[in-house]
Amino acid sequence: MTDSNRLDMNSWLSSIVESSEDPIFSKTLEGTIQSWNMAATLMFGYTAEEIIGKNISVITPDELEAEETSIIEQIKRGARILHYETFRLKKDGTKLAVVLSISPIRDKFTRIVGASVIARDQLIQVESEKKKAMLAAIIDSSVDAIISKTLNGIITSWNHGAETILGYTEKDAIGQHITMLIPEDRKQEEEEIISRIRRGERVEHFETIRKRKDGTLIHASITVSPIVLNGKIIGASKILRDISDRIEYKSQLQEQTKKLEELNQSKDQFIGIASHELKTPLTSIKAYLQLLERTVTDSKHKLYVSKTLLFVGKLEELVSDLLDVSKIQAGRLQLNIRECSIREIVENAVESVQHTTSTHQIMITGNGEDNRIKADQNRVEQVIINFLTNAIKYSPLSDRVEVSYWRDELNVLVKVRDFGIGIPEENTEKIFQRFYRVESTSPHISGLGIGLFISCQIIKRHQGEIWVKSVPGKGSEFYFSLPLK
Repeated sequence: MTDSNRLDMNSWLSSIVESSEDPIFSKTLEGTIQSWNMAATLMFGYTAEEIIGKNISVITPDELEAEETSIIEQIKRGARILHYETFRLKKDGTKLAVVLSISPIRDKFTRIVGASVIARDQLIQVESEKKKAMLAAIIDSSVDAIISKTLNGIITSWNHGAETILGYTEKDAIGQHITMLIPEDRKQEEEEIISRIRRGERVEHFETIRKRKDGTLIHASITVSPIVLNGKIIGASKILRDISDRIEYKSQLQEQTKKLEELNQSKDQFIGIASHELKTPLTSIKAYLQLLERTVTDSKHKLYVSKTLLFVGKLEELVSDLLDVSKIQAGRLQLNIRECSIREIVENAVESVQHTTSTHQIMITGNGEDNRIKADQNRVEQVIINFLTNAIKYSPLSDRVEVSYWRDELNVLVKVRDFGIGIPEENTEKIFQRFYRVESTSPHISGLGIGLFISCQIIKRHQGEIWVKSVPGKGSEFYFSLPLK
């Protein structure tokens, strides 16, 4: 090597020492400090100008002078001292726990002329080791499989969770290619994942199939992240969770849901068929009873016939409601839309219900302003009649029901108010569901819980809204709105 090359090499080595993050300094065999890098200044507080030429005793506690002598004796024999834990002094006099690595320095004749020292803050190193140990413990105790691999797919780490889930031991897995876990028909997934990792992307909660050592397949949720060292992506870490139980439960739930839907369809078909079959004989029974009512002269018998007709009428209403439910469920509820008067609709409904009750006075309140709307008049009357009959039924201690109607900028609104038992707040959201009844407040009142469901469906088919406000013990207000246009 020429002098010029040797000079360049010395400059290069000097640059490496100066830029090192670890404190590096050198001393003669007599203990005189010969060199001192910037990291040493940051650790001990002395600049190079302050300390070069001084004895190492400047940073050695008095009680450890014998230790320094022992170190020099070992260096003279050509020994290296690695990871030596001790204490040294900072410029301000504070004692610092350090780990020293000390090597002999030889001249061109290979004679030992001094020692180079690399120092590390022991507390920082201990904390770093603790963190590493903690992370290692967390990874190893995880129930999920945590695996790392190179960008070429070679497995480099394998935790206990991976062994439990996938069946391979650490010895089996490390050094093998990750494709040993991937079924043949999913090999292309690995290429796609690695491609994304190379771009610095994460792959989160990717659901797929993986293969165990015994050949069985499991459903897995995988999250893959890049491993970055000094700003460069060198591999990938993978967290794999066995979700076979969840997938199986989901499948069972879907199967049960399908069966429930089939049962519901069968039930709706039965209701539709039964209601239709009941309607014909009921019509005949009603006709014969009406004929009988005209011919019977005995007042007692006439009363029996009229009572029977009343119950037949109720049965007819029930069958009609069941038919409506069947039509709604099948999407066959027909609306006869035409222009009609909201005042006429309200008055017809009130008149119809008032004839059937002697316990309540139905009062139409408000300004009574008439508005023309496009709607199925009979169906909207059906909704108001349902509101009114419920209001009477659920206010046995009251003697009046109020009906009001008005308009805003876009809608006609109708309200039916009673002064009865009311509805608990937690039930108001469910009140329009099919077959729902508030048993806690009205166990003695009969009904199937389909009237409000039908009313809700009729209003929604009109592009309107339906809702209720209620206070237990004070009564309820049922509303609906229909668009003016």
